[in-house]
Amino acid sequence: MQEGPSSVSTVTEEQPHTAKLSLMTLSALVVGSMVGAGVFSLPRRFAEETGVAGALIAWTIAGTGMLMLAFAFQSLAMRRPDLDAGVYAYAKAGFGEYLGFFSAFGYWASACVGNVTYWVLIMSTIGTIWPALGDGDTVLAAALSSVGLWSFFLLIRRGVKEAAAINRVVTVAKVVPILVFVVLALFCLDPEVFAENWGGADYAGSLFDQIRGTMLATVFVFLGVEGASVYSRHARRRKDVGRATVLGFLSVFAVFASVTIVSYGIMPMSEIAELRQPSMAGVLEHAVGTWGTVFVSVGLIVSVLGAYLAWSLMAAEVLYVAAQDHDMPRFLRRATADDVPVPALVMTTVLVQLVLVVTLLSDDAFNFALNMTSSLTLIPFLLAAAFALKISLTADPLAQRPTTGRDLAIGVLATLYTAFLLYAAGLRFVLLSFIVYAPATILFVMARREQGRRPFSPRELLICAVSVAGAALGVIALAVGWISL
Repeated sequence: MQEGPSSVSTVTEEQPHTAKLSLMTLSALVVGSMVGAGVFSLPRRFAEETGVAGALIAWTIAGTGMLMLAFAFQSLAMRRPDLDAGVYAYAKAGFGEYLGFFSAFGYWASACVGNVTYWVLIMSTIGTIWPALGDGDTVLAAALSSVGLWSFFLLIRRGVKEAAAINRVVTVAKVVPILVFVVLALFCLDPEVFAENWGGADYAGSLFDQIRGTMLATVFVFLGVEGASVYSRHARRRKDVGRATVLGFLSVFAVFASVTIVSYGIMPMSEIAELRQPSMAGVLEHAVGTWGTVFVSVGLIVSVLGAYLAWSLMAAEVLYVAAQDHDMPRFLRRATADDVPVPALVMTTVLVQLVLVVTLLSDDAFNFALNMTSSLTLIPFLLAAAFALKISLTADPLAQRPTTGRDLAIGVLATLYTAFLLYAAGLRFVLLSFIVYAPATILFVMARREQGRRPFSPRELLICAVSVAGAALGVIALAVGWISL
């Protein structure tokens, strides 16, 4: 980033005044992060994979697993209050600087790819009345999305506290139409259609395979459960971080599950699976008429723009805190007097822009970006859960209280769940994730050289070799057609 004389006084490497956020604002960041594009796509995503029975089991597994992860973040926020930017900091404290760097970069990259889904879905929604936008994957759609994302950059550049306050208002505005959808769908629910959709008999494969197919979708909609811990340095009271995490999760879990289940009572699942995204609009149109599409579409645009704001804040925050800890190059440490990490925000916006261009090469831009987002998040989530397990099994001299049986159970369950998600993602998205992870090592080497340190320890060199080998295999698999975008 170029800095002339006029900008030297506003963008510095010194610690800026940190904006302090209340419990309700932190909770709104969590809810605002989770309630975004994913919830509006749930009916089709689930109907493509399974019926009512499979959906109920999937939500039970996902809800329990993510609740354990939320509890793990809550526990870590109280036991290790010295660690800021949760997901990244926990990985570093538990497993070293290089895996901590991977966690920071992976979480940041997943946030950026996730932001692409928001613009794709907005353009797909408008595409119902402006066919040139297609399903959000045309050149015109990408161009309009680019205008939008750089406009948001300018908004966030004004100040973190102001952006967070806007997010709190938008969070309330976007939850209302989703709740209205659930109520209207319940009134219009047809018991016979619901019963016909029960078993998922139209689908090949076992019930386990059907449930596995829904897992990345549930990961995507729950991304943001860690939002308060990512923004922990801004908390007015440290205990609010854990409270906001659990409060935010419980606030949206029932809504997500309800949106999915009630949809099975409106249309045959084979028809739901063929709806264009946002599929919630098609379901409500079938139930109440054309105005249902308009209602959901307006709610979606408000929801998605609010989620984009929250995720842009969190993505930049992770890079900034990692740079403060000397795990990213020093240029990412700079922030304005208003507490805005501008270089990190610029880097975030640039990656979103690049991925927007990549989606033009995909057969299904929305689902590709959704699954890629989920896959990139799995390693950071797994490392955070494993750290919660690690400090429950070993004596951590920095822990603020001793381990309890509850801490150990949460650590075990959260680790098992995130490991299962990695398996459920499948080889395709694991390899694609390596393609993103491996080149990022350049930033790690830059940070080490700035400190006059060796680029890698022997253990770190082994991890680097594995990531490069995975990336090479992923590139080969793409080249020969074993996997595709």
